Amino acid sequence: MPEFLIKVADERGHLQEQVENGYSEAEVRDRFVQQGFLVYWVKPRGVLSGDFSFRRRGKVKQSQFLIFNQQFLTLIKAGLPILQSLDLLIKRQKNPYLQSLLQNVRDRVKGGELLSDAFAAQGVFPKIYTTTLMAGEKSGNMEEVLSRYIAFQRMALTFKKKLAVSMVYPALLVTVVFAMMIFLVTYVVPQFAKLYQDMDAQLPAITLIMLNVGTHAQRYAPILVVVVIVAILMLWQWKRTDKGAETVDRGILRMPVLGDVWLKYQVANFSRMLSTLLAGGMPLVPSLETAGASMSSRRILNGIKDAAVHVREGQALAKSLEQQKMFPDLSVEMIEVGESTGALPAMLNSVAEFYEEDVQTALGAAMALIEPVILIIMAIFVGGILISLYLPIFTLGSSIH
Repeated sequence: MPEFLIKVADERGHLQEQVENGYSEAEVRDRFVQQGFLVYWVKPRGVLSGDFSFRRRGKVKQSQFLIFNQQFLTLIKAGLPILQSLDLLIKRQKNPYLQSLLQNVRDRVKGGELLSDAFAAQGVFPKIYTTTLMAGEKSGNMEEVLSRYIAFQRMALTFKKKLAVSMVYPALLVTVVFAMMIFLVTYVVPQFAKLYQDMDAQLPAITLIMLNVGTHAQRYAPILVVVVIVAILMLWQWKRTDKGAETVDRGILRMPVLGDVWLKYQVANFSRMLSTLLAGGMPLVPSLETAGASMSSRRILNGIKDAAVHVREGQALAKSLEQQKMFPDLSVEMIEVGESTGALPAMLNSVAEFYEEDVQTALGAAMALIEPVILIIMAIFVGGILISLYLPIFTLGSSIH
């Protein structure tokens, strides 16, 4: 079980820090709050547990979570109580981390907590899942809301796999290009520098430039690697702030082709989540806040949060989203039609399907353009390096003849 450092104050105001075992940060915090302590902070125990911690936080794989929910739904449909269903699934669970989380959920439910609260206390499960469970508890129709969530999870997983497969070849191509460039500059070029130094020949300007680049690259490569790693870590920490995430998202959305694809992907995800929550019986504003909080784009997340405020004040959803000047016009028009006809969940599903197909088509077209561009760039750089290195040899050969 993971260990956490926790700082608390008792009723007399005495501060203390101690190490506690727990399933998650949220679970440890909740445990001490229930005991009457004032919790200042909870963080994973480790060498790098400070502000720049990159300790791997436990995560539940989406595919494993899908299998669990399918089995959970089957047991509930068979008439088994929730506690007995959890007991059976805990025994059959092969992932130790997920098993420990489910055990804690089972203990909390046995202690009188709602199932949705027990899952939310773990701090690792999607908010849309705990909200869906809450809707099922309130409506008394857990089977239906779980079925909708499983359908949503299946489609989301299938869509992500298709996107990942389409990105494999370009990523592999870029990796090979960078590896080849590094090998040529840091190894091949210095070898030619030694050769030409022994020959004591007059070299063309382009060859001298390339030899200087290669010599300095080999000499300062370790320093450059350290600088790049530090820069990446600092950028990663900056991106985790609101301002940093907003700036990065704005830059991604302004990219010529990929920005449009990224926006449509976010719209498809948002529409699918909102449709699932509304179909499960959740009111519009809580559904909007939950779906918005699940967005990976900070700019879109903030836009949906602002739209939720306007909807709470009585404004229509389509009008609220249109004011953010972020969603595509077609999606806003389709949502407006869904609101006016009273079929918003079905229309949101149509929006999701439309943009998912559009994303796959646009991504396929973008990859078809990117691949030859990468090959051309590779040919230019590699060809330029080789020509600059072999040019003195050709010159010396012609002078001998």
